[in-house]
Amino acid sequence: MGAGATLPPLLLDDEEAVAVAVGLRTAASGTVVGIEESSVRALAKLEQVLPSRLSRRVSALHSFITPLAMGGPTVDAGALAIIAAACRDHESIRFCYAGRDGKPSVRNVEPIRLVHTGRRWYLVAWDSDRDDWRTFRVDRIDPKAKPKLSTGARFTPRKPPDEDIAAYVSRSLAAAPYPFRAKVTLLAPREKIAKQVYPSMGVLEVIDEEHCSLETGSQSLDMLAAQLAMIGVDFVVHEPPELIQHMRLLADRFGRSTARRPSEEVS
Repeated sequence: MGAGATLPPLLLDDEEAVAVAVGLRTAASGTVVGIEESSVRALAKLEQVLPSRLSRRVSALHSFITPLAMGGPTVDAGALAIIAAACRDHESIRFCYAGRDGKPSVRNVEPIRLVHTGRRWYLVAWDSDRDDWRTFRVDRIDPKAKPKLSTGARFTPRKPPDEDIAAYVSRSLAAAPYPFRAKVTLLAPREKIAKQVYPSMGVLEVIDEEHCSLETGSQSLDMLAAQLAMIGVDFVVHEPPELIQHMRLLADRFGRSTARRPSEEVS
């Protein structure tokens, strides 16, 4: 079929139909701004043609799924589409970008890949003005600010900074200039906890069959301690010394909270 032809009917098995319906419902309240209405319209069309046995399954799922709003940054769907198309077509893009300090700057880049960490979208691109690879948070790209997000000349793709772009983004985030950074040994095999350490949290490296290392950073010592605790395995903090001292204070506080007798509880 040529470009512009009418979309043909899609043949979905039962599990595929349910998966699409749940996916559309999730998209209607997700982190990409601008696709909620289209997702609802597509969902309505799908549910209209679902057989009754599947319609009941989807209805049951919808009745008992309540999305928890994360309150984090969202991404403009139109901007995401423009960037994805530019990556596909090897077209340079220009946009206004807000740095960590909120200060805007104009960027001219050669985009190669979008990476989604589950919480945020990142763009990996060659920054023509800085003559180096950069990782950009897509929610910090303002598609309406001057200059508006736009495509430019086609470019010949450069060799990527890494064969594994997702790993490259993970290392870029781990190397970000956080006020607090930590080096930790986790007392568990890397493959056991890889899914618990999301890419933006830091970089996991194998030490041996029973241990791995993690380099991570955060905006506060409390956030660092919470991140490490949520991994769910024993660990040893090597640095910074401020984190070691802070975790000792937290351990004392938690110990006191469990040692109180009911008569000592504060009402």
